[in-house]
Amino acid sequence: MDIEKIFKLVLDCSFKVHTALGPGLLESAYEECLYYELRQAGLNVEKQKPLPLVYKEVKLDAGYRIDLLVEKKVIVEIKSIEQLADIHMAQILTYLKLSKCKLGLLVNFNVKHLKDGIKRVIM
Repeated sequence: MDIEKIFKLVLDCSFKVHTALGPGLLESAYEECLYYELRQAGLNVEKQKPLPLVYKEVKLDAGYRIDLLVEKKVIVEIKSIEQLADIHMAQILTYLKLSKCKLGLLVNFNVKHLKDGIKRVIM
């Protein structure tokens, strides 16, 4: 499936979840609901996907986990915080680099209007 089509489906599902639940819940609740919606849309989704750090020849299991990996192409990092910060952008950029994925979506569900909590990240 085309990466842009996957991205649009992820956005549509994110808006569906936010419309139903609104802001104020834990990240884990949004993650489970978005996972459900993405699966219902027919997408292959991995939840809490381990992401090792490889330094030269050393593979470190440093405890990094991708919230949702969709079709092995799009990383979705879910937040439920007052405001996105530079560190959150750095986090998804690191995940993109380590996973060799090209497209990520940073979604903060703790906003009144979800469009204000979405950042598209391209590597």
